[in-house]
Amino acid sequence: MTKRQNRMLFVALLVAGAILAITLLLQALGSNTNYFYSPTEVAEGKAPVGKSFRLGGLVAKGSVKRKDMKVNFDVTDNKNKFNIEYTGILPDLFREGQGIITTGSLVDGTFLATEVLAKHDENYMPPEVADALEKAKESKQK
Repeated sequence: MTKRQNRMLFVALLVAGAILAITLLLQALGSNTNYFYSPTEVAEGKAPVGKSFRLGGLVAKGSVKRKDMKVNFDVTDNKNKFNIEYTGILPDLFREGQGIITTGSLVDGTFLATEVLAKHDENYMPPEVADALEKAKESKQK
């Protein structure tokens, strides 16, 4: 093989390696993302079933039911409600009317949460929750 053919082979292998590396990187990033959905989006079927995602909103008043370490409660965006089941210790700031974000998956119409996050003071609301509440408010006014 000539020098030119060797260089072309080297460049082709380099390009193929770069494409392979980028493909693997994008697959790894894509499988580790947790997208946020509001209760309305989950009710509309936009959320993946059986895959992990984030669900957030306000804890509905009168919906918290505790039995040992298992807690059932509803999350609402003031348009739709969604039932959440969580086993574990809830954050100290968790209460009815509180803005929260949960991570988990949808199984048989119930969201099984693996993590519950509550806002850290009375002035803060996670941006995803604030946007979802605003969208629900706008669609209610229409």
